[in-house]
Amino acid sequence: MKSKSQLKLLLEIFTVFFKIGSFTFGGGFAMIPLIEKEVVENKKWVAEEEVVDVFAVAQSMPGAIAINSATFIGYKISGKIGAIIATTGVVLPSFLIITLIAIFFSRFQDAVVVKSVFSGIRPAIVGLISTAAIKVAKASIVDKTGIMLAILSIVLVVILDIQAVFIILGGAAVGLTVYCLFPEKTAKILSNGGKKD
Repeated sequence: MKSKSQLKLLLEIFTVFFKIGSFTFGGGFAMIPLIEKEVVENKKWVAEEEVVDVFAVAQSMPGAIAINSATFIGYKISGKIGAIIATTGVVLPSFLIITLIAIFFSRFQDAVVVKSVFSGIRPAIVGLISTAAIKVAKASIVDKTGIMLAILSIVLVVILDIQAVFIILGGAAVGLTVYCLFPEKTAKILSNGGKKD
């Protein structure tokens, strides 16, 4: 009975992440809203506060954020096998589609219809990524320090062209410093569950 329910859960994990991989255009960041909708709102496998942490960890690791997030969430739901199933589910659609594109795209890439389709897809992807940024910001920026850190990060990346890994390490250092110097403030932020006062 337990093995049947486990198999059902694994199939569900695969189906959800296959769907995410199949219907999200624009790469990892564009997948964030769909991952959040499926695993937080629909399936309730992960809490909203937890999924923000998952995205933060996934972004700080080498590799694509969507694949890292799928692996992390799959592991949380069903251990190592869950991680493998979720990762396979999210990667498989891209693998199949890119293989077909590699075979046929060179014949059609200059067609007006194909160019028109891609000219419409690009702005939609910007919208998806912007939605993800707004949702993550709402759950992550909970005080003045967070606002300042977010603004500083934008300036460092956009104007000074600092690599993202240094921004992430810097953010971690600031978080650790706040934790060491102001433990009461840290406890208050964490006890609020990512909600502003």
